[in-house]
Amino acid sequence: MSLSYRIAYVFLRNLYSYKRFVVPTFLVSLVEPLFYLVTFGIGMGAYMGAFGGRPYLHFLVPGVLATAAMMSSSFECLYGTFVKIVHEKVYESLIATPVSADEAVAGDIAWASFRGLISGGLMMAVALAMGVAPAAAWRAAVLLVFLVFVGVLFGSLAMIVTSVSPSFDFFSYYTELVITPMFFFSGVFFPLDNFPGWMKVLAEFLPLTHAVRVSRALFTGDAVPGVGWSLAGLAVLAAAAFTVSTRMMRKRLIK
Repeated sequence: MSLSYRIAYVFLRNLYSYKRFVVPTFLVSLVEPLFYLVTFGIGMGAYMGAFGGRPYLHFLVPGVLATAAMMSSSFECLYGTFVKIVHEKVYESLIATPVSADEAVAGDIAWASFRGLISGGLMMAVALAMGVAPAAAWRAAVLLVFLVFVGVLFGSLAMIVTSVSPSFDFFSYYTELVITPMFFFSGVFFPLDNFPGWMKVLAEFLPLTHAVRVSRALFTGDAVPGVGWSLAGLAVLAAAAFTVSTRMMRKRLIK
C-alpha cells in the first residue's frame, strides 16, 4: 500500500466539489435527525419507560449518532464512489497524476468519514436543542472523533462492495441485506437484553452493535460492559477493511 500527503489533495477535491451542493445536502442532513428523534424519540418515547433511570431519548441519541455516521459514510463510498469511477471518470483522471490508486481510495474514505462526522454533528446539535446532552462537554468532543473512526470503518466496508459492483442495482444487496438489518438489530432502538438469546449472539457479529455500545458509553458516561473489547474489535476490523478495500479497488482501477 502506497500512501502519502496526496490523500489530502483527494480530500480537498471532494470538499471543493461538495461546496456546490452544500445547501441541499445540509438541509437533508438536518431533516434526517429531526425525523428520527421526533418520530422515534418523542413518539415512541411516550410509550417507553425510563432506560437506566433516563428518558428514552437519552438512550436513543447515542445509537442514532453512530447510525448517522454509518449511513453517510456508506452511501458516499457506494453511490458517490461508483459515480466517480464509471460516470465522471474522476479516478481515471486522478491516477493519471502522481496520485496513486491507493491514495485516491484512501482520500475518498477520508472524505466519507468527514461526511459521517457532519451527519453525526448535525444529529448531536439537534439533540442538544431538544435538551439531550452528553454527560460532559469533553465526552461530546471525544464522541465526534469516534464518529470519524466509525466513518472510516463503514466507508471501507462500502468501498469493498463498490470494488466488485457492476452497477447501481448491486448496491441494493448490501443496503437491504446488511445495512438495514444492522440498523434494527444493533441495539439502536432497544437494549440487546430484550432480544432472544440467538439474536443477542447474532447482534455481537454486527459492527454497528459495537459502535453503538462505544457511542452510548461516551455519551452517558456509564460503565458499559464489554466496551473495551468492542473498541478493540472495531479497530481491528477497520484496519482490515481499509487494507482490503484499497487492494480491491486498486485491482479494479488498474487493469
